[in-house]
Amino acid sequence: MKKPPLYLTLLITILTTQVHSQFRKYSNEFLNIGAGARGLAMGSAQVASVHDGSAGYWNPAGLVGVKNNPELNLMHAEYFAGIGKYDYASIAIPTTDNKRTFGITGLRFAVDDIMNTLFLVEPDGSINYNNIQAFSSADYAFIFSLAQKLKESDKRNVHFGVNAKVIHRSVGKFAKAWGFGLDAGIQVFQDKWKFGIAARDITTTFNAWSFTFTEREKQVLYLTNNEIPVKSTELTAPRLVLGVARDFRISKKVNLLAEANFDLTFDGKRNTVISADPVSVDPKLGLECNINNVFFLRAGINNFQQALADGDTLNQKKVWIYQPSAGAGFKISNVTIDYAFTNLANQSNPLFTHVFSLRLNLIKPKKKK
Repeated sequence: MKKPPLYLTLLITILTTQVHSQFRKYSNEFLNIGAGARGLAMGSAQVASVHDGSAGYWNPAGLVGVKNNPELNLMHAEYFAGIGKYDYASIAIPTTDNKRTFGITGLRFAVDDIMNTLFLVEPDGSINYNNIQAFSSADYAFIFSLAQKLKESDKRNVHFGVNAKVIHRSVGKFAKAWGFGLDAGIQVFQDKWKFGIAARDITTTFNAWSFTFTEREKQVLYLTNNEIPVKSTELTAPRLVLGVARDFRISKKVNLLAEANFDLTFDGKRNTVISADPVSVDPKLGLECNINNVFFLRAGINNFQQALADGDTLNQKKVWIYQPSAGAGFKISNVTIDYAFTNLANQSNPLFTHVFSLRLNLIKPKKKK
């Protein structure tokens, strides 16, 4: 039997990376994309200032900013010219005394219509395109949040929150995984300053993988010298995000918010501003101009990396590159529409995409007297 010329498809790439049980540097990476056009436009610098329903993703402590009425958030984005589809939805429900808030968040990142060429070549060596079938690779996350006010005063407010995450990942009918993890966060507001800490995957979030192949599929894998995956566990190392933000009053109707986040990872050296073993630090910077709490302008920078200068293959000179973003928002009554123009890569290799999100304050109907 001849080796299929198109055999190295995304199917085998995905499956063979799950064979051994260990920490993976980029495990569950779909959970690091972001949620909501506001946060994406600000370069994902949100840990200290987030105070809406998207806080269930960024920092659960910020959910206490949802008061009086439930809040609904929706977002859809497409990456790589529509190949990857990313959806986000959340609802935040405050208690009647506004001291705590419950939240539910759902995320899905999927690549559909992947061609499976396992049986492209028949045993006699002929090519049969009718044997090609399509499948999807999809990652899901369901986040259940609880936020609590710890201290409320004129000088200082302290909020705390926790997340319980359930993760489901599937690669067609070939592989499935279930996982679980916990997050925790805190926010401190003092005068015009805001401080935040988000501890993600504090329980070393895991994915337990199982694989299902027919005897015919196993035979093709064996004859083409590919490893047949078995049950395995993929672990995600904890990370810590530190944030600081400050409000600047420009005029009675204009306010400027500036925030800086520092993403600390503990799984060895990464291509970041501070790269060390075992801790690496990736900074994120964001700005938001609030005009009368109706119109918003935003910008951000993150994902700083070193890369070879364009065209410099002789001297191997390295330069710093980054991922820029910008956006705007508009609020009418209880409806807010946010937009982000963000780059999934960096300025030297642009992969720009347009992101829209909707935030709806579900105002409760007034009781008739």
